[in-house]
Amino acid sequence: MAEVPFGRRAFVAAGIGAVLAPALAAPARAATRSPFGCHGSPSARLTARTLYVDPGGRGDHTTVQAAVNAASGSGYTLVVAAGTYRETVAVGPDLTEMTWIGASGDPRDVVVVYDNAGGTPKPGGGTYGTTGSATTTVRADGFTARRITFANDWLRADHPEITGTQAVAVKVQGDRSAFVGCRFLGHQDTLYADSMALGTFARQYYRDCYVEGDVDFVFGRATAVFERCHFRALNRTDLAGAPYGFVFAPSTARAAPRGYLVTHGRVSSEAPDAYYKLARPWVPGSDTTARPMLTVRDTRLAAGIDAVAPYANMSDTYPWQSQRFAEYRNTGPGAVISVPRNRPQLGATEAESATRGVYLGDWCP
Repeated sequence: MAEVPFGRRAFVAAGIGAVLAPALAAPARAATRSPFGCHGSPSARLTARTLYVDPGGRGDHTTVQAAVNAASGSGYTLVVAAGTYRETVAVGPDLTEMTWIGASGDPRDVVVVYDNAGGTPKPGGGTYGTTGSATTTVRADGFTARRITFANDWLRADHPEITGTQAVAVKVQGDRSAFVGCRFLGHQDTLYADSMALGTFARQYYRDCYVEGDVDFVFGRATAVFERCHFRALNRTDLAGAPYGFVFAPSTARAAPRGYLVTHGRVSSEAPDAYYKLARPWVPGSDTTARPMLTVRDTRLAAGIDAVAPYANMSDTYPWQSQRFAEYRNTGPGAVISVPRNRPQLGATEAESATRGVYLGDWCP
């Protein structure tokens, strides 16, 4: 992302390229107007398992984690009022079927953000690592979020002494996890779409979402469908040349029949033409048998994507050509097929299996 002169906090509000600093704070509202809109209030609770979060003290809790802690069991809804919630949040596996709703209807108004990186020192010694850097971690099945921003605003330029620059906005591990109209802001490793364990398949669905970053900013081993989503590759001033980074880095387990599906979306870029790769396969040390899978179809790829060689290796031991990468009917300057061997394409019959319904099976979000 282009540098801004007034500090890192503005990054959270910069969502789609323009700096919108007021989005960091709750918008001015009349004192008599409920911060929860049509979603009830503590005095007019929609259900016994609806909890209200407001940094100004007009809800049940002033932080998201406090509301999560107050929930016990399945089926809770958190209605989150406009504001910036600077905290880390963890949803444990026992809190199934939980829903978070951004009360204003605009994800820019409700921001959950923190600034740990993988190399950030922990108070008790050691560093956080990639997983520990996450602002929000969701381990429960059946989680849904609507119209909320998840962000990690750690910056390389602010911490030149740290080499572990992974900084996760959200790590999602539960099955049947859905995000609708949400934003995910970060740089490296923004959205960690994963599962609870190597042998556990987790289905996730992202619709009408916005994700930005630079290095591997959508990664993990989940079976995830990204429908009508916008992926924004940021500019960088710390590198002299290409590549600046990679949009996707799936780590799909070999036994998993499906990995990431990107459909009817777009990939844009603030960087010079061809400075970004579309993807590279991640074969982690914890699963050296992984066979990453990514299908991008009916999606517009901007000129920032290297059309000649859109894929690269993370390790030459696991070349991308041996993985499950494919495209179908993509458009835009980054989708031009000039070297066919570098852009594997699905046939029409194969494309019939590359759909939301096939990927998600008996789950209809």
